[in-house]
Amino acid sequence: MEIQNSTVIQITDSALGKLIDTAEKEAIDVASTWLRIAVIPGGCSGLTYDLGWDTAKGEADLLLEAGKFQVVIDPRSAAYLEGSTLDFSDGLEGKGFHFENPQAVRNCACGESFGL
Repeated sequence: MEIQNSTVIQITDSALGKLIDTAEKEAIDVASTWLRIAVIPGGCSGLTYDLGWDTAKGEADLLLEAGKFQVVIDPRSAAYLEGSTLDFSDGLEGKGFHFENPQAVRNCACGESFGL
């Protein structure tokens, strides 16, 4: 699923489907709740991805549309995420959301953190 007018991040159909399932199971009101994607300090490679629901939007946050979701990304995280793709897999190689980030020069073995 391509986010309209965004070079920051793309969300695959698989990830979007899982987000929709999760929102329904958790009774998330997508009309008043945003999907927040962020990059925060942490992990063995220095930076880690953070994905969750948020009801507050910062004045400088980037607002994107992905299907029935609105996605918010703070400006610092947007710089780290530029050109990335959010995917979901449930195969033997690892179940869960995965970020493919062309800016990452190193990734930890578990895939949870990255470094630039």
